[in-house]
Amino acid sequence: MGAWQPLPDDLPSEVRHFVEQLRQLKDRTGLSLVALGARTAYSKSSWHRYLNAGQPPPRQAVAALCRIAGLDGPDAERFTVRWELAVQAWPRPTTPQPPSEGGEAYEDDPTLPWWDERPEKRTRAPDLNRVLLSAVLLLVLLLVAGVAGAVASG
Repeated sequence: MGAWQPLPDDLPSEVRHFVEQLRQLKDRTGLSLVALGARTAYSKSSWHRYLNAGQPPPRQAVAALCRIAGLDGPDAERFTVRWELAVQAWPRPTTPQPPSEGGEAYEDDPTLPWWDERPEKRTRAPDLNRVLLSAVLLLVLLLVAGVAGAVASG
């Protein structure tokens, strides 16, 4: 438990401080990475990346570790603030990252930023104004066709 890999020298201080605190919190649980993975929604390899500064953890992973370590209230909130500062300073990868282990990237979760997003562009939902305009035009066409049919048959 106490023998951690050295963190990269070029790591921003906010990230270094956060990862060191995260390691202390993990050590406080007394759990191995395998046991930690079994008690959270995050695998042993994910925890390995988070605890060695290879990838920032999702907010939910940090919250899960806080719960397991018995950290709550203001202490857990302070840990979340440390997470936010670290995420802002975390070095971005130079190559696109594959989706997370669960398969899909977290598209609608604002707590999971760039590292879990897919590199390709997302498809946008149709604009509501465009949909309404199309519906009105279709209605007008149907009315014109109905009037023309009535005139032609009468």
